[in-house]
Amino acid sequence: MPDVDIPDGPPAKYDDLRAVFINCTLKRSPEVSNTAGLMNVATAIMRAQDVTIDEYRAVDHELAPGVYHDMTEHGFERDDWPPIQTAVMNADILVIATPIWLGDKSSMCTRVIERLYGFSGELNEHGQWAYYGRVGGVIVTGNEDGIKHVAMNVLYSLQHLGFSIPPQADAGWIGEAGPGPSYLDEGSGGPQNDFTQRNTTFMAWNVMHLARLLKDSGGIPVWGNIRSAWDDGVRFDHPNPEYR
Repeated sequence: MPDVDIPDGPPAKYDDLRAVFINCTLKRSPEVSNTAGLMNVATAIMRAQDVTIDEYRAVDHELAPGVYHDMTEHGFERDDWPPIQTAVMNADILVIATPIWLGDKSSMCTRVIERLYGFSGELNEHGQWAYYGRVGGVIVTGNEDGIKHVAMNVLYSLQHLGFSIPPQADAGWIGEAGPGPSYLDEGSGGPQNDFTQRNTTFMAWNVMHLARLLKDSGGIPVWGNIRSAWDDGVRFDHPNPEYR
């Protein structure tokens, strides 16, 4: 291992950052969520840096299915998603936390991503897609294989919508395959698992670092990604400028 000079503290301040954590457990409050248990490691790290954090347990809210901002405009009597969407748009960081079921993310996680997708066609003040300049991460727990599969799915979805993904943006814990102790259960070994705790720490810091860089630089540069300019014929060095 090379010798590394470790600074005395973080390279910047993060107290002007805001993060949203959405827990996609299938357990309603106040039932214990093992996903929340691991999520709390990341939120504790961020709170120590005075990051403002908004937490949501998706299943506690009436989130109508669909891919529009407000599904009451599409036949549903109630939809609690719009305030959550507003919180996401007011934040610099979004971390989605989900358990594994049948080797995949939870049904609530799928619904959350679908609802995020409903806002992806909106533009920011620079004419870019609305999620540009925000950072995404994921936390996964379960008792079966699938952490990397779920992380690939969620992180791909977030970057496709416009979020920026830093290195080591996923963390997770799984117990022994099949029925057995969950992350917070006594004797599970989850809170003591070095690999999990290390990756969760790296994830928390890396989303903060990238959010700091993006905020300080004014987000993603506008050249090459403005929808209205493309529609007006600007081709940003596309090899065939006559392409329509």
